[in-house]
Amino acid sequence: MASGDVRNPLLSGLVDPVPQLNSASTPRRRRFRRVKSAPLIDLGSPDVIGERSLQRSESIFQNLHPSFRKVALYLVVYLGLSTICFYLVRDQISGKKTNGFLDSLYLCIVTMTTVGYGDLVPKSDATKLFACAFVFTGMALVGHILTKAADYLVEKQEILLVRALHMRQKVSPTDILNEIETHRAKYKCLTAFILLIVLIFIGTIFLVKVEKLDIVDAFYCVCSTITTLGYGDESFKTAAGRIFAVFWILTSTICLAQFFLYAAELNTENRQKALVKWVLNKRITKLDLEAADLDDDGVVGAAEFILYKLKEMGKISQEDILLVMKEFEDLDVDQSGTLSNCDIMLAQ
Repeated sequence: MASGDVRNPLLSGLVDPVPQLNSASTPRRRRFRRVKSAPLIDLGSPDVIGERSLQRSESIFQNLHPSFRKVALYLVVYLGLSTICFYLVRDQISGKKTNGFLDSLYLCIVTMTTVGYGDLVPKSDATKLFACAFVFTGMALVGHILTKAADYLVEKQEILLVRALHMRQKVSPTDILNEIETHRAKYKCLTAFILLIVLIFIGTIFLVKVEKLDIVDAFYCVCSTITTLGYGDESFKTAAGRIFAVFWILTSTICLAQFFLYAAELNTENRQKALVKWVLNKRITKLDLEAADLDDDGVVGAAEFILYKLKEMGKISQEDILLVMKEFEDLDVDQSGTLSNCDIMLAQ
């Protein structure tokens, strides 16, 4: 390639040398260069930036998770149709009954959450087959709510949780977002745990006050319900209790499942952080340099070193690198090892 048309390699373009100063003793340093296509920061007051960041974060959450209106619509339609079906066959259901419509809705919730107290059970072949079909479709709906609406709810509460933890400190909206991004898994797990404790407390108090159970039996009933164990020796027997159970059972069982999901996510994140720390602190050997030398030229550039470290951390895999390199080779029409506007035009 002619000296007048020197082009730096694409990967090494991540860094560029700082212009040398007049002093010969000044060491040469390298700095990272911002990608030209990256959006520039709109400078302004910290409050304005933080407010925009919060709005941007909320819009991202809304893109990732459906709105409560959509999820609630699925739930209302599903419970409505199932309640009508159970109501039409209410004479073929045995157990302690209060109100036909309320009992049908209560049986829907108990069935779809797999609590299964046994205080209301189908006794005919038709209702038993209907219950079998309903429990599978109900579990699928609970799974949808669990992965969508519950995530959305917890993420909305993260900002309130961080503000509560730093109540005595002056924390800007930007600092709150940074804190959430840094410890997202921990705050999600903590938020779900707090909600779970609140639901357990509310359920226990309600059973004591309304269902007239003693404190131990009430706590026992709450635990057997939210874990979907549902022995059935203690359950909601009054009309007021079943109205409460319609909302409380669905919320508490989903909250417990979400807590265990977040706990597993937090454990995975901690293991990932431990691996990253080990990779960053271990000594670099000759074998590491040879593995990092992607183009086998005997020299490891900054981009090659970064790719090697990311691969060791588990952030990317060798297959990811090969796929990107293949795309690079397809775009490098003149096989010069670099990309230019001419290459892009020819490739297209």
